Amino acid sequence: AISNIRYGEGVTKEIGMDLQNLGARRVCLMTDKNLSRLPPVNAVLNSLAKYGINFQMYDNVRVEPTDQSFLDAIQFAKKGEFDAYVAVGGGSVMDTCKAANLYAASPSSEFLDYVNAPIGKGKPVTVPLKPLIAVPTTSGTGSETTGVAIFDFKELKVKTGIASRAIKPTLGIIDPLHTLSMPERIVANCGFDVLCHALESYTALPYNKRSPCPSNPVDRPAYQGSNPVSDVWALHALRVVAKYLKRAIRNPEDREARANMHLASAFAGIGFGNAGVHLCHGMSYPISGLVKTYKPKDYNVDHSLVPHGLSVVLTSPAVFAFTAQIHPERHLEVAEILGADIRTARIKDAGLILADALRKFLFDLNVDDGLAAIGYSKADIPALVKGTLPQERVTKLSPRPQTEEDLSALFEASMKLY
Repeated sequence: AISNIRYGEGVTKEIGMDLQNLGARRVCLMTDKNLSRLPPVNAVLNSLAKYGINFQMYDNVRVEPTDQSFLDAIQFAKKGEFDAYVAVGGGSVMDTCKAANLYAASPSSEFLDYVNAPIGKGKPVTVPLKPLIAVPTTSGTGSETTGVAIFDFKELKVKTGIASRAIKPTLGIIDPLHTLSMPERIVANCGFDVLCHALESYTALPYNKRSPCPSNPVDRPAYQGSNPVSDVWALHALRVVAKYLKRAIRNPEDREARANMHLASAFAGIGFGNAGVHLCHGMSYPISGLVKTYKPKDYNVDHSLVPHGLSVVLTSPAVFAFTAQIHPERHLEVAEILGADIRTARIKDAGLILADALRKFLFDLNVDDGLAAIGYSKADIPALVKGTLPQERVTKLSPRPQTEEDLSALFEASMKLY
């Protein structure tokens, strides 16, 4: 399955025409409080005004959304009776808008009906949704290309989500001008998400090794395992990350690097949006959900928060050392892209070589020294494992099955990186 994107500097100005072409009469524009005052939202507002598009703005999206913040947005969407949606922001905004579109189109559904099992019922989406145009302002989630919406389920202190091809945006607008307002640490953490999307989808369990095969395509999961379509996108995204991420972080004026990372985010999204991710993501959800007092640099938020890309990348050295015994040649291939010299490498050392390449990459970018540096200790491991267990939608895509003991060992190995 492949996604619909349009790329180009300044291409946001076409959004008013796109909505006109769709015959949209009442548009919902979603963003967050920080972004509502920044150039990307202005560019969209100018285009809507120029083409006389009638819209209402919802700027109350929460960075790292919760079930409650989703419900607030859903309420707004139901009241507005919109016939099209525009999401301008990072993954939090795009995911919130996907959920609002879904539940407004299915007003009699309970919230848990579409939430991934085993937390929700994971029902297939059979109602028609309204068009959604996604305008990413970060270079990380690739949410403009995927049918996934992630949130914190407060009661269980765990991240989960909704996954269905039906909620994939109609169009993703990839406008590299929007990345110029991103501060350094946001660029870094978003880039780590792209890195893990590419690594995890390329090393995921192959699509033809999954069973049982659904009897009807509507029941086929959004995440299907690594496959020939996703492999192309994942490897290409990884090469772009290896070449441009450090430059994009270190120099906000480096337009070439920032534009390439913006594209890499969409490329990796097209890859993992149909292949899926596995353990780094599965383990990241409790790392974000159980946050204590950590507040990251460069994030203007009033709540403790572990940025998604950081929560994902901190376990990556341990995870790939663990998964490499299955498909070691793929692990070696990605290690080489990240700069490892594999000319004399032995196949059985693939995991250690990739783990070392990742540690070096993270160290060069001043990443916190493991889970201990963001407030976790060994005493938290049982809770972190417990929060990972319900994430079967992704953990089952790991090429190597894992026990609770394996997960404990992976969290322990991730407490300190260097």
